[in-house]
Amino acid sequence: MTSPALARRLGLTDAVVIGLAAMLGAGVFGVWAPAAQAAGAGLLMGLVVAGAVAWANATSTARLAAAHPVAGGVYAYGRAEVGPWWGFVAGWSFVVGKTASCAAMALTFAAYAAPSAWQRPVAVGAVLLLVAVDLLGVTRTARVARVLVVVVLAALATVVAAGVGVATPAGLPPVADVLAAGPLGVLQAAGLLFFAFAGYARVATLGEEVRDPARTIPRAVAVALVTVLVVYAVLGAVVLHALGADALAASRAPLADVVAAAGWDAAAPVVRVGAAAGSLGALLALLAGVGRTTLAMAREHDLPASLAAVAPGRATPARATVTVGVVVVLLVALLDLRGAIGFSSAGVLLYYAVAHVAVLRGRTWRGAGTGGGTHAPSTWPVRVLPVAGLVGCLLLVATLPPSALVTALGVVVVGVVVRVLLRGRATTP
Repeated sequence: MTSPALARRLGLTDAVVIGLAAMLGAGVFGVWAPAAQAAGAGLLMGLVVAGAVAWANATSTARLAAAHPVAGGVYAYGRAEVGPWWGFVAGWSFVVGKTASCAAMALTFAAYAAPSAWQRPVAVGAVLLLVAVDLLGVTRTARVARVLVVVVLAALATVVAAGVGVATPAGLPPVADVLAAGPLGVLQAAGLLFFAFAGYARVATLGEEVRDPARTIPRAVAVALVTVLVVYAVLGAVVLHALGADALAASRAPLADVVAAAGWDAAAPVVRVGAAAGSLGALLALLAGVGRTTLAMAREHDLPASLAAVAPGRATPARATVTVGVVVVLLVALLDLRGAIGFSSAGVLLYYAVAHVAVLRGRTWRGAGTGGGTHAPSTWPVRVLPVAGLVGCLLLVATLPPSALVTALGVVVVGVVVRVLLRGRATTP
């Protein structure tokens, strides 16, 4: 029996806001230090690389989402364009990697909002609260995300204003220092920075709930990504200007340190509140996206079919959302997820790699530019960006810590085994 469709209630503004909430999350408050450790003064070069890969990923994702306006993101697109196993690898990578990201966002929120002894209970409470918000319906999710985005942007604007006004700034580094880390350091920084703003796929996972998806999804992805890239470029320049590469690499709270260096002690709570709000915004968007990908996979019997149920009153994937929430609560309560950031990055990059394969091997690009295609406008780049994006994803995965890469590949293998067992004697995948 086919589960009922989700309601199309989101417009362009709502879709953009959900994408912004996913990208302007906890990563923007903490990613600069590890990126500076990897690339030193070449941090901004890493940002350029990460932005280029993200743009290629966004292009392929938007094209696929416009052609297939259903829930599930690249999982659904991979199935439609190149086959069920490709879709499964994408969906499984997304669900597992982003579930770990949910736990990391909850713990980051608690680190800013609560004393150490209360951080895990507060993190669990945050997960339960936002699961409840998601269950109320996608329009309420978008409204809450809009408030959180405004709070985060206010905090980031405070940091920029403070950093520009630092009395004795470290100044931007000379060219020799920028190139000192070499290509590997820049690529490592790019992989870390990619994790911080790889939230634009959240718009695509909501494809079944967006009005006029063929027009809305590509526009929403482009607007959200360009906005975040501009914000990150400004912030990267400011933190280097105010702290210098060495002090930035040693910082535990870079944006708070920028405010302190400017002598804006009264503004420190604003940054703390912004970090907490950003973490909540990212967690809210992640829960919505993972729940809907779980729904799509359950519809195809790649996960238990009971997870495909849609609440009739609210038109939300209630069972999938609750299940994801329970798993996240267990991870928050039981595990130290510091090492999960690298694993999550590996999962996300594998997810986007499948998107590029779907564009290159599927029907979406065929006829583009010739007037013969029905899946995408003729103005889209046909093959350059998908090829570059695929190479970029694989390259950034290769630069991640070996343990993260091995773990990600191991989880993919486990997922394949689970799929085989779930499908049992089914003759058609």
